[in-house]
Parts: sequence; structure tokens; C-alpha cells
Amino acid sequence: MDIGQIQREIHVIMNQWKEQNIVKPNGVLVIGCSTSETAGEHIGTSGSTEIAATIYAELEAFQKETGVAFAFQCCEHLNRALVIERRVQENMRLDEVSAVPHPKAGGSMATYAFEHMEDPVLVEEIQADYGMDLGDTFIGMHLKKVAVPLRFKQNSLGHAHATFAYTRPKLIGGERAIYRK
Repeated sequence: MDIGQIQREIHVIMNQWKEQNIVKPNGVLVIGCSTSETAGEHIGTSGSTEIAATIYAELEAFQKETGVAFAFQCCEHLNRALVIERRVQENMRLDEVSAVPHPKAGGSMATYAFEHMEDPVLVEEIQADYGMDLGDTFIGMHLKKVAVPLRFKQNSLGHAHATFAYTRPKLIGGERAIYRK
């Protein structure tokens, strides 16, 4: 595992988000991340705080620049609950759930986020504006309708497959409707 390579790749990924020019302040970006897959191991088998810290540092810089909020998806042992800041939970009127993630129930990335956010809470679900899935963790349940895939040149992080999406309003009304760009 080359931490320097992971740092460079997550930096490129976050720059690709900036280049899309779609991330808005106060939007929510849901992040599913398997640090095991990033390290080249099977999901859920080799979590890494070092990888989580490297990714989190880059995400934090992106957050300061864009104003986006993050929702870190836990693993299936916490039913894919999400770590978010309390202010986001209150603004979105989401119900808090009682659990604290740890590497074996929540995953290393969600645990690291919980330990480093200002006032973290867990919520069961969210409808995020953007999504980033690092290691095929399946974040789709936490995206607003309609999810639109983004194709980035940097589509892996370490050994993990990476996918990205944004959401747009539903197109309704049929053939007579006019839509804004």
C-alpha cells in the first residue's frame, strides 16, 4: 500500500469534482469508502486508519473550498447508517440513531470521520445531492432521485473501483413540458 499514491489519486479525484462545477455550498456528498478495497484487500477485511486519514484530509480541504457537507456511509453492520454533522442532521430534520461506528461495525472511514468531525451524529438515511463510492460500497440508496453517473478519468483509488454521481430534478410533464438547463 502506497499512501503517497492514494493521496495523489484522491487529490486528482477531488479536482475532477471541482472541474465539473456542479458542487454547491450546503449540498450533501455521500461517501462510501472501503479502505480495505483501497489497500487491495476484500471489503471489510483489512480496514486502515492511515488510508482513512489520508482520504479525510483531502475531503476536508475540498469541503472548506466548496462548502459541501459530507455524509460518510457506514458498513452493513450498522445498516449503512451515515455519519454527518449535527447541524446537517438538524437542518435536514433527520432522525438521529444511537450507535458509534468503529472499524468492525461501521468501517474505518466512517469511524475516522466520526472521530474528527465537529459534532458528529449517525442517521439512518439521507437524500444526498452527490455521491462518491470508493470500493463498491453501494451508496445509491442515499442519493436523491434522479442519479446521474459522472465519468472521471481517475476512476480508482489505490486498488478500489470508484464511481461518482450527481442528482438532478425529475423531468415531468411529457412532450409539452419545457425544462431549464
